[in-house]
Amino acid sequence: MKKALLTPLILLLAGIPGYSMHIAEGFLPATWCLAWAAVFVPFLIMGYRKLSAIITKTPQVKALFAVATAFVFVLSSLKLPSVAGSSSHLTGVALGALLFGASSMSVVGLMVLLFQALLLAHGGITTLGANAFSMAVTGPFVAVWVFHLSRKLYIQQWTSVFLAAFVSDIFIYLCTSTQLSLAFQSETATFLDNLLKFMSVFAVTQIPLAVVEGFLTVFIFRLILKYNADEIRMINPGLYTKNIEVR
Repeated sequence: MKKALLTPLILLLAGIPGYSMHIAEGFLPATWCLAWAAVFVPFLIMGYRKLSAIITKTPQVKALFAVATAFVFVLSSLKLPSVAGSSSHLTGVALGALLFGASSMSVVGLMVLLFQALLLAHGGITTLGANAFSMAVTGPFVAVWVFHLSRKLYIQQWTSVFLAAFVSDIFIYLCTSTQLSLAFQSETATFLDNLLKFMSVFAVTQIPLAVVEGFLTVFIFRLILKYNADEIRMINPGLYTKNIEVR
């Protein structure tokens, strides 16, 4: 892996603040924690199998996978205060989704979220399933679908990457807003009331963050295609055409 590819990640890592993020520990009722964990597990199994097959077939991409994982960890550790019990932050999942397939990010997301919960007090163990589903399932699949649609419409590749990262980031927070809204319905606050409240508060910080994430993803993506073209053609030749595979 070229040093030029790792430089931006090192610079970003140097400025990580240590604040709580994602849906905090103990914030969701136990029934919802279990429900979201159950929904996430099938995607984790699918992603593990897909990722294992890629690495077994092309072991030389391990370093590239490490970069994609580091990118998620760094960006998802940068946050701004938002609504009570959560926060707004970049995610970085679009990059790995485009390189290794959407399902592979379930493995990356779980590793990142578990590390942050145990060692950085970011998020939580009980809310791991909910956080993983929003960040490591919803975001990656949306990113690949948006990229695929953009390329089918003959949108320039770098613009397609930007749109994939931007839209996936927004959808992650739509998912998080939905999760919080479902968990805290009452006679005075319905699902729709909560959803509008959470979405309106998140939008203030998340929209500009999504723009920043889009540009960062394009920057790293271009470096990867420049210095790791051979590896990319092995695992996802569709990145050079309109026919990227949704995996």
